[in-house]
Amino acid sequence: MGEVAPSQEYGGYFSAGLPKKHDDELLETGPGTAAGEYLRKFWHPVCLSSELTDLPLAVRHLGEDLVLFRDKSGRLGALHRHCSHRGTSLEYGIVSERGLRCCYHGWLFDVDGAVLDTPGEPPESRLKDSFRHGAYPVREYRGLVFAYLGPPDRKPRFPIYDAYLQPDDDLAPYSIWHSCNWLHVQENIMDPAHIVFLHSRNNQYQLSPRMDVMPEVEFRETDNGHGCLYVTSRRIDDLVWVRCIHALLPGFFQAGALFEQGDAEKFYTGSALTRWTVPIDDNHCMIFGYRHFSEALDPHGFGKPEECGKEIVDFAPGQTMHRDYEEMQRNPGDWEVLVSQGPLPDHGREHPGWTDTGVMMMRRQFRRALRGESEPDLHSPQNGWDARATYTFDSVLRIPPRNEGDNALVAEAGHRATDIVLAAEEPPGPPRDQAIGERIRAMKEELLSRRE
Repeated sequence: MGEVAPSQEYGGYFSAGLPKKHDDELLETGPGTAAGEYLRKFWHPVCLSSELTDLPLAVRHLGEDLVLFRDKSGRLGALHRHCSHRGTSLEYGIVSERGLRCCYHGWLFDVDGAVLDTPGEPPESRLKDSFRHGAYPVREYRGLVFAYLGPPDRKPRFPIYDAYLQPDDDLAPYSIWHSCNWLHVQENIMDPAHIVFLHSRNNQYQLSPRMDVMPEVEFRETDNGHGCLYVTSRRIDDLVWVRCIHALLPGFFQAGALFEQGDAEKFYTGSALTRWTVPIDDNHCMIFGYRHFSEALDPHGFGKPEECGKEIVDFAPGQTMHRDYEEMQRNPGDWEVLVSQGPLPDHGREHPGWTDTGVMMMRRQFRRALRGESEPDLHSPQNGWDARATYTFDSVLRIPPRNEGDNALVAEAGHRATDIVLAAEEPPGPPRDQAIGERIRAMKEELLSRRE
C-alpha cells in the first residue's frame, strides 16, 4: 500500500497498512536506554505516603520491578523486588524493625541493600557480607514518596520548589495510572488549544468556563533549554486574564488556577497544581502530583481536597479510567484522549500545526538533553537559595478593551507580565511573590496611561 495523497477522497485504503513510526529515542525508558539513563538523573515520585502501610508495596518504575516499604523504625526503603537469594518477590516480605525480611528463607535486607541476616546459613557463614541487594535512596515529602534510581555518586539534591512555600496553602497528594507511554501524558501539558476545546467548548465545562475564550498565546524556552512555558491571555469584559504554565525536563509541570472565574482583579497567584509524569515502562506511566488549596487560588471554593488521592483528583472529569464508557464518550477528558492514542505514540501519522509549538519545543529539548547537547538541569537551588523559582502564575488585570488593536493589547499584557516573573531576582517565597505582584500592577497602570 502507498501513502494516501492529501486530496484523495475515501482514501483510507492507501494508508491503512502504513507502518507505525515510533520515536524510540524519546519513548524507551528502561535501564540502559538514552531516555532511561537521563530520567535516572532525577528524583521521581514513586507512591503516595498513604500507600505505605505495614505491608510492602510492589511498584514498577522506569522499567524496574521494585518493592517499597516503611520499616518499623520509620525508615523508607526501595529494593529490587526479587530476593537476591532465590528470587522470591519481596512484596510478600515481612516488614521488620530494621529492614524487610523475605518470607521464603528469612533473609533480612536493610534500606540501603545491606544483607543483615541469613538465618538458615551456618553461624560462620560470611555470605551476607559478600554482596548487597539492589536498593535506591528514598525521600518522603508532604504526602509523596520519591526515589532516586541513578548512580549513587551522582545523586542530586532533593529539589524544593517555591510553590511549596505559599502561605496558607494546603497540599493534597494524588496519583493516576495511565496505560500509555509517558510522553503522551507529559507533552499534553504544553498544548494550550486542548484547554479551549476538550475542557470547554466541546464538552461540559470541565475547568473554568472562561477557558472557552480563544486566547492570545506565546511560547518560550526557559531554564537554559531544560524548561518551557506558554502564556495565554484572554479578554473577559473589562479584564485581561493572563495564565502561565511552566514545565521542566524531564517530567515536572505546574499549572495555575483551575477554577479562575476572571471576575475580580488580582496581580499574582501561583500554582494550583504541581505534577510529575513518571514512566512505569514504555507502555504505562503514572501521574503524581499535589493539588494546592488556598483562598487566593480558589476564592469561590470550587476545589475539593477530600477528592484527591490514589486514582482520584478533584478537577475536570476524565482524569482517570474509572468512569462508564458512555460517560467517557459523552464527556471525554485527558485520560480518554491520551490513552486512546495507543500505548506508544505514532509520530509518523501526526500533522502538527502552530498550536503544537509547545509540544514540538518540549520534544526538541528532551532530544537535545538525551544526546548530551545541553547540560542537565538537576533542579538544584538557584543562586544559593533554599528553594527553586518556578514561573507558573495567574494575573487578572482591569484593562478595558480598545476599539482597535485590542488583541495586541491583550497579548502585550501577557508578554510583559511573563517578563516580570522571569526577571524577578528575589529569593523564592512570599516576599518575591509580593514584589512581582506590585510590578505587574505598575505595568498595568502604564498600559492604562496610554489611553489618556
